[in-house]
Amino acid sequence: MKIFGKLLLLGSGLIAALLIFSTFYHIYQLRNEAKKYPPPGKLITVDNNKMHVFTEGQGDITLVFMAGSGTSGPTIDFKPLWSKLLDEYRITVVEKAGYGWSEQSAGSGDIEKMLEKTRKALKLSGEDGPYVLVPHSMSGLEAICWAQKYPDEIRAIIGLDPAIPDHYLNSAFKLPSKSQLYIMYFMSKIGLTRFMGRSELEKNLPLLKSKDLTVEDKEKLTAVFYKSSLTKNMLNEIDYIEENASQVKRNGIPSDIPMYFFIAENSDISIIPNWTADLSKYLDEVKSGNYKMLNTGHYVHHEKSDLIAQEIKRFIREKF
Repeated sequence: MKIFGKLLLLGSGLIAALLIFSTFYHIYQLRNEAKKYPPPGKLITVDNNKMHVFTEGQGDITLVFMAGSGTSGPTIDFKPLWSKLLDEYRITVVEKAGYGWSEQSAGSGDIEKMLEKTRKALKLSGEDGPYVLVPHSMSGLEAICWAQKYPDEIRAIIGLDPAIPDHYLNSAFKLPSKSQLYIMYFMSKIGLTRFMGRSELEKNLPLLKSKDLTVEDKEKLTAVFYKSSLTKNMLNEIDYIEENASQVKRNGIPSDIPMYFFIAENSDISIIPNWTADLSKYLDEVKSGNYKMLNTGHYVHHEKSDLIAQEIKRFIREKF
């Protein structure tokens, strides 16, 4: 028993040493990566926190890309799509607090507060509306909220397999356990994500296999993943998701705003029932509501960027 106790103590000491090593190595690498890969856009101070706003292209219409929950590097994540739209439009990617190159903040995950920060970041960066919103996944709620509160600022919503309130208000919807989420948060915080094998990293970052990104893009994406793979702001959003969905649901459907949804037939959001059916049903209440089913997974803008870019151009020409 004494030998067992000593072995247990030795094992605990080794684990503690490894965790300490991982933490300090992670901090060291974050500093190096921050120097090597500075923000490609502007850092805008909003409510005492810096938010990253990336803009490219010219044109009379500005497309605002809004990332889904947990997307660590929105600017690069959307690049396969926005790079194909620069010839006709101005594109903007707003990275919320805790995403990409933006700082983390102590703010809550309340949808209206997040929206106001997004609007401020755009205004302060010199990007004026009205905008065409291009939300992916959970940010569909924020886009709908925006159209409800400030319809004059929105030309249209082009959803990339976007979320709507009913997705999160379905009685069968269950959030991941907090213990599971906080274990993942802890692993990210102390840099254990850096010790993933290549195959595991590519599961989290499928764009590492994309032909639409350069080698440098992939290096930046990996670095920003280590920085922002799971942050307190992302956890706050998950905590507020049902409350936010209820709020957006109460305020009704902004039916006068044109909408076009790209819906993934093979969406891998298994924890949310009726994802596809609810999206097409939602558009029945929109005066100018269209959708296109795509034979792909939830990140439609990765695998179907060529088709989506063509459809966006066609849709905007017809509407405006």
